[in-house]
This record gives sequence, C-alpha cells and structure tokens, in this order.
Amino acid sequence: MQQELVERARSGDHEAFAQLAKASFPRLYRTANLILRDSESAKDAVQDALMQAWRHIRAIRDPGSWDAWLHRTTVRACYKVASREKRRNLVELHLTPDPDTVRALDTSADVAERDRIGRELGRLDIDQRTVIVLHYYLDLPLVDVAEILEIPAGTVKSRLHRGLEAMRASMRARPDALGRLDPEHSA
Repeated sequence: MQQELVERARSGDHEAFAQLAKASFPRLYRTANLILRDSESAKDAVQDALMQAWRHIRAIRDPGSWDAWLHRTTVRACYKVASREKRRNLVELHLTPDPDTVRALDTSADVAERDRIGRELGRLDIDQRTVIVLHYYLDLPLVDVAEILEIPAGTVKSRLHRGLEAMRASMRARPDALGRLDPEHSA
C-alpha cells in the first residue's frame, strides 16, 4: 500500500503524498523531538522535512525505501533547525525550570529516571544525540543509522560510544533526585 502511495505521489498526486505524510508524521515528530529536545523546533523540522520530501519525491528511485529516505530528510532538517537555534541562542536567554521544583511535583521513580536521561541526552552535541536517538529510541541497527546519516559505520559507532560515555560520566558527576530516592542514600 505504501509503495503504491509513493508511486502515485511521485507522479504528482497530492492526496497520496498527504496520506504518506499523515501516516509518517507521528514517528518523524518523535524522532525530531528526541534529537532537538524542543517540541516547537521538532514541529519546524518535520514541516521542513515534509516540504523537502514533496519537492524531491521524484528523487526516490525505490518506493520501498520511503521510510529510510524520509528519516534521512528529517535528520537533515533537524540539523538545519539546530543550526538556526544555535545562532538564535547566542542572543536569546532560555530559561529552564528548576529541576528541584520539577522533582517535588513528581515522585514517580521512572518518570524521574526518564527525565534525567532526557536531560543528559540534551547535554550531548547533536551528532551524538542523533545517533543515540536513531539507535536506541527508534531501534535501528547501526548500519541503518549510518545509511540515514550518510556517514561510515565506524563514525556511528564512535559517536555512540562517546555519547554514552559522556552521559555516564555526567550522571556519575551529578547525583540528583534518583540517588536521594534510593533507600540506601536516605539513611
């Protein structure tokens, strides 16, 4: 069904492309949001990716590669949005909620763990964060991650290794609410 829609979209069928975009949007948004760590930026990236996909739909030689092609387009859009945000952040002041206040409102250990991992993920550079998101959150094999990012598999492995090491080191250096919730630490 998807391949048929891709074929129709390649021949200029707007409705077929709209169906493809609608089906792909949730997955693309989750990916972009994990990479960019900001919902508005993620929406911008997905919108940019879908616009690029429509403009260049004829570039798809194999309709079966729609998902990989769209992921690659979305990752590129994330990099562009991150670049724009980086320039904007040089002049704007971004405030984040006080982690202690957030922890006081939520006592669930797994929500706190997810939040902590999310914060640590947000501290990584976009290259490392993208590899971790594609591999662990989307459950893509490293070979597919390399194909999507159009980089060698060795580079993917080193970014993954360095990103995970940076997260581990940061988590060891910053004991936070999780350590305080541990019964052994509360005595």
